Amino acid sequence: MVNIKAFTLVSAVERELLMGDKERVNIECVECCGRNLYVGTSDGFIYHFLLEEKALPTGTTTFTATKQLHRHLGFKKPVSELRAASALDRLLVLCDSCISLVGMHSLEPVPSGARIKGASTFALNENPVGGDPFCVEVCILSVKRRTIQVFLVYEDRVQIVKEVSTPEQPLAVAVDGHFLCLALSTQYIILNYSTGLSQDLFPYCSEEKRPIVKRIGRQEFLLAGPGGLGMFATVAGISQRAPVHWSENVIGAAVCFPYVLALDSEFITVHSMLDQQQKQTLPFKEGHILQDFEGRVIVATSKGVYILVPLPLEKQIQDLLASRRVEEALVLAKGARRNIPKEKFQVMYKRVLQQAGFIQFAQLQFLEAKELFRSGQLDVRELISLHPFLLPTSSSFTRCHPPLHEYADLNQLTQGDQEKMAKCKRFLMSYLNEVRSTEVANGYKEDIDTALLKLYAEADHDSLLDLLVTENFCLLTDSAAWLEKHRKYFALGLLYHYNNQDATAVQVGVQVFTKRPLDKQQKNSFNPDDVISCLQKYPTALVRYLEHLVVDRSEQKAEYHTHLAVLYLEEVLQQRAAPSHSDTTATETQTKLRRLLQKSDLYRVHFLMERIRGAGLPVERAILHGKLGEHEQALRVLVHELGDPAAAEDYCLWGSEGRGAACRQHLFHTLLTMYLQAGPAAPELAVAAVDLLNHHAGEFDAAQVLQLLPGSWSVQLLHPFLTGAMRGSIHAGRTAQVALGLARSENLLYTADKMKLKGRAIRLSDQKLCQLCQHPFTEPVFVRYPNGGLVHPHCAASRHQAPNSPSPGTRT
Repeated sequence: MVNIKAFTLVSAVERELLMGDKERVNIECVECCGRNLYVGTSDGFIYHFLLEEKALPTGTTTFTATKQLHRHLGFKKPVSELRAASALDRLLVLCDSCISLVGMHSLEPVPSGARIKGASTFALNENPVGGDPFCVEVCILSVKRRTIQVFLVYEDRVQIVKEVSTPEQPLAVAVDGHFLCLALSTQYIILNYSTGLSQDLFPYCSEEKRPIVKRIGRQEFLLAGPGGLGMFATVAGISQRAPVHWSENVIGAAVCFPYVLALDSEFITVHSMLDQQQKQTLPFKEGHILQDFEGRVIVATSKGVYILVPLPLEKQIQDLLASRRVEEALVLAKGARRNIPKEKFQVMYKRVLQQAGFIQFAQLQFLEAKELFRSGQLDVRELISLHPFLLPTSSSFTRCHPPLHEYADLNQLTQGDQEKMAKCKRFLMSYLNEVRSTEVANGYKEDIDTALLKLYAEADHDSLLDLLVTENFCLLTDSAAWLEKHRKYFALGLLYHYNNQDATAVQVGVQVFTKRPLDKQQKNSFNPDDVISCLQKYPTALVRYLEHLVVDRSEQKAEYHTHLAVLYLEEVLQQRAAPSHSDTTATETQTKLRRLLQKSDLYRVHFLMERIRGAGLPVERAILHGKLGEHEQALRVLVHELGDPAAAEDYCLWGSEGRGAACRQHLFHTLLTMYLQAGPAAPELAVAAVDLLNHHAGEFDAAQVLQLLPGSWSVQLLHPFLTGAMRGSIHAGRTAQVALGLARSENLLYTADKMKLKGRAIRLSDQKLCQLCQHPFTEPVFVRYPNGGLVHPHCAASRHQAPNSPSPGTRT
């Protein structure tokens, strides 16, 4: 068992403060009552100290003992026992088999001289039978006789009220009401001194070990039993707790709830009364006294007095939780009920349950964690917040402070283990589903349902649709974005439907067809015509689906392209009919229409031309003329109807795209001619002509342009065009020269290689065979391939591949 720190040992009274340099004087007994500490010594003295307790910033506690006075009792015998009766302001002192009464502050004997003789030991009744507050009940064990006497002790007198005989000489006693727990010479018994009835408990041998009898609570005692066991017994003679395991030579015992402490010759051991487990061991040699006084535990050697200071129970509980000792922490927390005020205890206990729940959760002990979370009434958002982005952005939740756990998020908790993370998410789904309809969810149902939806969507869980078709509190904005992110388009449609947004539901629901993963599309394909039929009543959704077919999937069916263009056109016409419409800029739909008309070659051009004619859409009409090859008409629309030279220039670029430089030059020349034909009546077109030439000089045949230009135009006006044309001509000429020079250089290299090959000697004999026909050479005429092979000239003429060579041969 790993130790916990339940107590710290602090010095209270040093040897020098008690007896100075008296080596033979020993401490025999101690008593503590509030701040008053009394010490009885072996030379018959009583010392009185005042204890001053001080808590240090480090969390430790120190004690300072201030000596008040000391007094000798007049006997040469040791002071055996001291007991304080604070209600009487008296100290009961046992010395030389005689119990005397002295003042608690003066240590003077009472004037009456009241005393009890012949006592071997005595015990005060902490649960007195009588109701007189000005007397205490004391049980006396006789020195010689096998009897027990019960006295009432007043301020200045004593009165015997009962005497009971015992079968054996009693050695130790503890009292509770009418019941005495006695250690006889061979056994422990419970005796009711009012009725005389007794109950045997268990045997022990007084010759082998010192008996211990201690009252630990109402009608319950602690005894040193056989086999090194600390036994618990009630006044009924039964044990309601399991024993604790002590050493065989226990000297003394004390109780500081919920702990039982035992002293032997070398150690102080600490056991829990709640689970009987040993919790702490403190080395302590030469100790012979261990007693508790109203929650304060004092231990002493023959020369010094020490105090065992308990750590706060809450600190002990937190230490146990930090060590992952959940069961012990819970037992200790539950047992702390009697030490902590009710309201404070309830707050503390709930927090401990929640902390324990997170420890079990981190260890994947989900059943235990769930029970702890429920018992501790955990704000479930503490659990949700472990998963980033599960809580809605509008949530006001902040984590508990101090925190219930040490984890920033689920990734840290699982150390990135994906399998563990998946298990945690499955538990969270299950737990949220269970608590969403209980009181635990009150006040933040939106947070719970939104988190549950996100988990379902992320895990592709079947319950996602069930959540959305029943009453739920999923926040629309967060949930919609999450479903869109995870491509749950049908669920997204259900979400909008639940929020009474049916039109939006259908519009986004079309993404079930358009944005499904490719593997699902191939596995469960829909007939596009069927989908189009279903969406006829929902134009916006239909447009999105046709865009998916035409743009995303590049379907080559003319019907889809034409249908999409018609829908675009209808929306553009509706927008133009609106009172707030402005002709200055194209709408998004109009831009899409123009892009489709330009890029697609599959729509029915004549059909669309009929629909557009007279609709006041010159750009679109020009594009359709271009598709029909009617470029001059297209340019005429843009120049004369629209009056937009920039659009005309763009048309020249678009119309010639992918058709070569000649086509582009033709379109630009056509546009220039159209500008120039307007004459002086349209000066703005003359300006457009100049801009066209100056901005696109490289697209024109300069010689042809110069023949078209009016003679009144100055060189300065066309300076950019002429400069660009000049540069283009010079660049083309120089490029041709460079190409010619490179060709000549390459030819020169080939010629040099040929000369080198011709300079080599080749031996030819009638033994040499042609590598193509395998016949000998009859004349000194041959063809040599680059790989060194020799062939007849007529064989080489019919074959252009060198023998045994993957590359073409070259005759030399």
